[in-house]
Parts: sequence; C-alpha cells; structure tokens
Amino acid sequence: MSDIDLIAAILFGLALAHTFATKTFERLADRFPRHAGLFHFMGEVEVVFGLWAMVLIVAMALVAGGAQAIQYAETRTYTEPLFVFVIMVVAASRPVLETIRALVDTVARVVPLRTALVRVWLCLALVPLLGSFITEPAAMTLAALMLAPLVFRQDQGMPEWLKYAALGVLFVNVSIGGTLTSFAAPPVLMVAKTWGWSSAFMAATFGWKAALAVLVNATAVTWLLRAHIRDTLPAPDASLLPVPLAVAAIHLMFLASVVLFAHHPVIFLGLFMFFLGFTKAYEQYQTRLILKEGLLVGFFLAGLVVLGGMQRWWLQPIVSGLEPTALFFGATALTAITDNAALTYLGSLIAGMSDQAKYMLVAGAVAGGGLTVIANAPNPAGVSLLRDGFSDESIGVGGLLLGALPPTLVAMLALYLL
Repeated sequence: MSDIDLIAAILFGLALAHTFATKTFERLADRFPRHAGLFHFMGEVEVVFGLWAMVLIVAMALVAGGAQAIQYAETRTYTEPLFVFVIMVVAASRPVLETIRALVDTVARVVPLRTALVRVWLCLALVPLLGSFITEPAAMTLAALMLAPLVFRQDQGMPEWLKYAALGVLFVNVSIGGTLTSFAAPPVLMVAKTWGWSSAFMAATFGWKAALAVLVNATAVTWLLRAHIRDTLPAPDASLLPVPLAVAAIHLMFLASVVLFAHHPVIFLGLFMFFLGFTKAYEQYQTRLILKEGLLVGFFLAGLVVLGGMQRWWLQPIVSGLEPTALFFGATALTAITDNAALTYLGSLIAGMSDQAKYMLVAGAVAGGGLTVIANAPNPAGVSLLRDGFSDESIGVGGLLLGALPPTLVAMLALYLL
C-alpha cells in the first residue's frame, strides 16, 4: 500500500460521507440564505464524486507529481459515464418517451383493474425488465420520467415514506431486471466475456429468478400505493404538436443504435451528434432535452471511475478471500459502498474462481444494486430525475437505504434460494 493508495481510500470514504450528507446541505441552504448557493452546490448528489475525484487528482499531483496524476486520469475508461449521458438524453426525448408511455397505457387499459394502478405497476415491473434489451440506464430514465407525475409528486397526498419505498423498488428492480441478457446490466457486462456468459445463460441462470423478484416487488409496493395514486393524469401541453410516426421511428432507431454500439464511444457519440441535429431540425415535435441532467450524472459516474480505480488494493483481497455463501452476502453489502460493476470487474481478475463463486458474486452485486445512489450506474439518473418530488427537493441516502431494504431482501431470496 502506497501513500497515494491510503489518500485515495480516505477521500473515497469522505465522498461516501458527503453522499450521505447531501440532504443536510440542502437544509443548511434554507437556514443560511447568504451562502445558499454554496450549500445547494454541496447538496447536489451528482457533484459529489466528481468533486472528490478532483481532490484526488490534486493530491496525487502533490504527492506523486503532475505527470503521474494526469496519466492516471487519462488512462481511466470513461465509456460508461459517456454512454449513460447519451442514453439518458435519447431515451428521455419526447418521441421515445411518448412511444413507451403509449405502450404502457395500452396494456394498462386492457387489464381489468384500475388503469392508474396498473400503469404504476407496469412502470415498476415491465420497464425495468425492458432494461435487459434497451440497457438499464435507458430503463431507469423512462421509468423515472413516467413515474414522476404518478408517484413522485410534491403534495400532501403522497406520504414521503411511500416515495422512498417506491424509489427503492425502482432501483432494485432496474438492477436485477437487466439480468435477462448479458449486455444490459453493468455488473454482468464486466464479467460476461471473461467468463463466457451468454444471454441464454443469463436468462436461464439469473433472469427468471430476477423477473420473479421484480414482479413481487412491483406488486407489493403498488398495493401500498393504491390509496394514493390518482386516476387522472396532468393534462398534456396543448401547444405541443402530435409526434409523427416517422419522427418517433427515427428516434427509436437512434436509441437502438446507441445501445448496439454501447461499448464504442466514438461511434455512439457520433450518433449522438446526428441525433442532436435531427432534434433541432424537427424541434416542433420536441421538448427540452435533459442535457444538464445527463451531464451531471455522467460527471458523477466519471468521478466514481477515478476514485474507484484506486480502491482495488483493499477490495480485491476481500472478494478473493470469501467462500461462495459469504461472498454472496459480502458482495451485496459491498455494493452499497462501491459501484457493483467495479466489484464484479475485480472478481473477473481473480484466477480460479469456481462457478458457484462467480454466480454468488454477480448475484450479490445485482441484488444490492438499489441500496445507495452509487451502487448501480443507473441510480444517479433516477436521483437526478426524481429528486424534485421529495421534500427539500433532494433524496436522503438513509431514506433510500430503508426503502430499498425490503425489495433487496426479496431479490436476495430469489437469487440465493431458487
């Protein structure tokens, strides 16, 4: 262990503490209006890891020299932050969102139950499972935007604890809902090629168990929400023109193309430039693109890449030293304080892992993916899009943890016992 390893571990711990304190900073902003801007900045959860990553690079420059600090920053892989930024913006575009919303509404009207109730259930069950095909960040973006006016609203009709319960289910279901294929869930993607896990293997080994847990979680929280879900939706903006079928189809083609080239940033960023040009050419069918929200989430994930890259020295010995059952529970717990993709990546570097140990590592990582904002790459997107519906317009880490515990236990039982 070098000096910079120790410094990086300390800064990582401070970043975690800062993440837990974001709601406190928002309250301080109300208490001390003279410094409200600073406190609001410190309370932006998307800023946390980017801020502490900058501190790490400065510390590295002071301890090891500027050349080494720059080399470290430039040799990190930023494909995931870039992809999440692009997929968030494309998935949240009005033509894509209205297409998925129309699909959900059509199914909801067919089911012989309250349409509003079924609509919420589908957003918490069907859309997370759809993440196995459109990727988890896209599923999180679509589900969050559709659930915002239904559940995550600022009024007296929706108790705060129920919002956290729904948020916990959304995060957990997105984390496990992407395991039907080998390319959609970040922790699976990190090991699929190394361990030879195909989509057929994922569906047979993980996917059906995860799908069962998703259905149980969505049903339970929808039942809790039943008395607070309104049967009427906010009236659509009458000034917006209907989206032509051709425009919607082209947007869906952009979405599919970005997913197809998710591991090739030069390609999907080029596609994104064409997408921006298309939305400008047909801006009469668009609403505001969530560029700011996407950039902030990308910044958060990039910071996590920089800080997380220096944690291998203490994380990998823990992962390699646990027997399979302990590894399952350890991976679930460690995911709460590390990115689950980083955890499984470290596991993929361990030679001679048994098939049971491999399963337990990935199962624990995806089961714990909803516990905190850093546990799974799509979570910051959900926080960014839904925080306005909570008190102080921020999401408390403690509230999220408590809300995510019951669906996490359901996921653990399904993946461990079935």
